[in-house]
Amino acid sequence: TTGDEVGQLASRFNWMAMQLEDREKQLNQNITELDQTLQHLSTLQANLIAEKMSSLGKMVAGIAHEINNPVNFIHGNVPHAKNYLQDLRYLLELYKTHSTPLHPEIEEAIADIDPEFLLSDFEKILTSMRHGSDRIRAIVLDLRNFSRLDESDQKQVDLHDGLEGALNMLRYRLTSPSLKQEISVIKNYGDLPWIHCYAGQVNQVFLNLLSNAIDALESVPNSAAPPQITLTTSVNPENTKVTIEIADNGPGIPSKTLKQIFDPFFTTKPIGQGTGLGLTVSYQIIVHRHHGNLTCNSEVGQGTVIAIELPVESSDQPTTKNQFNLNGGQLTPNLEVNLSKNEV
Repeated sequence: TTGDEVGQLASRFNWMAMQLEDREKQLNQNITELDQTLQHLSTLQANLIAEKMSSLGKMVAGIAHEINNPVNFIHGNVPHAKNYLQDLRYLLELYKTHSTPLHPEIEEAIADIDPEFLLSDFEKILTSMRHGSDRIRAIVLDLRNFSRLDESDQKQVDLHDGLEGALNMLRYRLTSPSLKQEISVIKNYGDLPWIHCYAGQVNQVFLNLLSNAIDALESVPNSAAPPQITLTTSVNPENTKVTIEIADNGPGIPSKTLKQIFDPFFTTKPIGQGTGLGLTVSYQIIVHRHHGNLTCNSEVGQGTVIAIELPVESSDQPTTKNQFNLNGGQLTPNLEVNLSKNEV
């Protein structure tokens, strides 16, 4: 009968709907498991990079130490060499004064050698050696400060030293051939207290963020505005938290992209020019390792400001809030990303 046929159709339809619902649940479960696996691999990759940086820090510290020893010999002996030169100059003057007339062979040697020029030029050589050894010592100091990644304990450090060290490591990029003019760096440093932190890890964050700022400026080589990076540091009234802002006047970040910048493996750079883990590792270091905060404020056409907030005194225990999960599950922390009113 017609009623039986309708009932059979309804029954089949319900069965198909149930099958479809079951398959949809299974598909969602598979997607969730794949997402958790990807997040797990992403975290392992980020941790691997952190371990590599720690090993690199140890290697750099060792190299810096080996370079520093012979350079110190040169640097320390240059003043003695200058004193010996003055003594020789005085001795030659005495010979000239009290040994007249000079033997013809000596006169000929003086004409050939030109002692006045030799002594004057030798003094300039010693001065250039002193300047060169000063420069090498400064580079070694920057390397040693930056390579504190091998230090296992937190220490009281001056964040301005870390910023300056990271800048020195990237100074060659401030005169990028792709830009019409050199990138200027404006420093608005406040009176910061020394803070308790893992210096090498924080230095790595500085290097990552400064490198990103330079990348942003290089991406608009024909910009009418002179390329500029502004570093601003401050401390809150209670003297419990410090803030470091790294700003550039580059192209800015679209709102859709801004929401993803801390996601593992997310990058807007061409293939081979970025791993997409620099900001992820930086977030791990600041938020998870130091109980701080890392935020980004950007507007297209106006540039980007990355703000680091760190406590002056930090516990050595990792935070559980916003912690990356090594056993799968939610990886991306609750990021604070500020959008300008024109981008919302």
